[in-house]
Amino acid sequence: MLVSEDLERLEAYTYLTVPERGTYLAVMRLFSASLMTDLSAQQVVEAIEGLPLDTAVSRLNQLVAWGNLLPSSHSVRVKSIEEYQRTRSRYQLSPLGERVQRQVDEVLAGAETAREISRELLGLVATGLAALSELLEDPGGADMVRARDTVAAVFAQFWQFRDSVRDFYAYLGQVLARYDLDGSEYSGFKNLLLDYVESITEEVVLLSPRIQHHLRRIWPHLDGLLERLDEGGLAEAAKDLGVVVQRTRGHSLDDWLALRAWFEDTGGRRSEVNQLRDATLRALQSLLANAKRMIRSSGQATSRRRDLLRLAAWFDAADAGTAADLFTAAFGLYGSRHLGLAADAEAVVPATDSWWSRPAVTVPVALRERGERAARGRPGGIVDRSAQQRLLVERAAAAQDARVRAAAELLSAAADLSAVRLSGPAMQLLLELMAQALGAGDPAAGTAVTVSIDLGLRCELTAKPGHALTLRSAGGDFTAEDLAILIAGHDTEVAGHDTEIAGYGAEIAAHDTGTVGQGAEIAGREPAIVGREPEQTETERTGSGHG
Repeated sequence: MLVSEDLERLEAYTYLTVPERGTYLAVMRLFSASLMTDLSAQQVVEAIEGLPLDTAVSRLNQLVAWGNLLPSSHSVRVKSIEEYQRTRSRYQLSPLGERVQRQVDEVLAGAETAREISRELLGLVATGLAALSELLEDPGGADMVRARDTVAAVFAQFWQFRDSVRDFYAYLGQVLARYDLDGSEYSGFKNLLLDYVESITEEVVLLSPRIQHHLRRIWPHLDGLLERLDEGGLAEAAKDLGVVVQRTRGHSLDDWLALRAWFEDTGGRRSEVNQLRDATLRALQSLLANAKRMIRSSGQATSRRRDLLRLAAWFDAADAGTAADLFTAAFGLYGSRHLGLAADAEAVVPATDSWWSRPAVTVPVALRERGERAARGRPGGIVDRSAQQRLLVERAAAAQDARVRAAAELLSAAADLSAVRLSGPAMQLLLELMAQALGAGDPAAGTAVTVSIDLGLRCELTAKPGHALTLRSAGGDFTAEDLAILIAGHDTEVAGHDTEIAGYGAEIAAHDTGTVGQGAEIAGREPAIVGREPEQTETERTGSGHG
């Protein structure tokens, strides 16, 4: 875990994260342009166009607070008070600030680029370690001038090779993670991976055993080598001054441990060589995944990354008005209008209504995530529903057969419905006919009539004050008050022998079954059918209504 002093040193990177980082970066580049640069605020203003003096002083003092700059103690000669006012506060780079700025320039110079790996460097490392091992094993003692030069060359070459490998594989992973590779790009990266990466891996695998062998020869002499490497150097000169010296690569034990850990498994940690093989295998797997994706897509675009990048470049170069028009043309989004489809297909949403208060619209997943309206995948085959159709036909035939039997039961009991106990289907059919008759007209007016063509039934309801008709069935009893019910076949006018329907209220009368209607007389406000049989008495012609 980092201590507080380390965290304070990280404040030197703060000027890269603030909104004014452009100005801070220009100031830091001005100071790092040459060695031991000593500048005043006035000189900074003169070098950076458009920077006021007060702002320059504020920025310089802030860089001092972050540890990037130091107040300069250099004495200057001035010829006037005005010149003294301009040059009295001077600044110079701190060691930490210089290092941070150098790293920033390296990052900006190499961003989004593929760093080439110099395979020759690994061969030079193996050759240098072989020469160093021979020097250390010389019975007459090692020539320290040659040993120091060899160590410097070996570690400079190895560190450059290691950093280039890491940068290249980071770039390769970024590219293979993309899902918008077209055919030409895929072919190019395939050749890059299969040829270039494979050659690097083969070189590493070939030279690693040699380097491991040379390191085993050097290791017994390493302590003595490190002691003699510091002789005559800055570390020895600053030993009594209490100054911490950052040694040259290869002059400390940690550098040699890092070199050995790159080629050998140490402390339960896999070597960088093995990790390099794993990274190559993962890159191949990513390449195969892209190939499968391209095959599945069958040439159809699955990513709009390139188009969106081009659109973003247009936005960046456009002014406010052009950007608004470009946004409207690209996305089809306007001002305060109702967006999307109406939640209810029958509902009409005025264009003046705000989408904020209107119901939400369910957007299909394919349209929401991929912008596709067409269904993906192959169309499904036609489902064989013949069995279901036969089942539905059988059910419909059974239901119709039950209704026919219920109609026959009602016709057989039409003379006196209250005298029989109806079945459940017959009772349900009778209630259905009564509901249709009541919906067709008024019983008091004689117009409450309905006919079922498919069942051959005719049902008529007439008003009969004070009369109560109770219908009994397996599901319960039903009582109709002030109503009379007549059930007949739909091809006969009236069922019943010697029947008479007379009067304003259309009272139904009959004793025996017969056909009435010969010599019909139409009288009154509503039709009345009167039978003409002179032999019958008045009492015989006035009968009770059947229900």
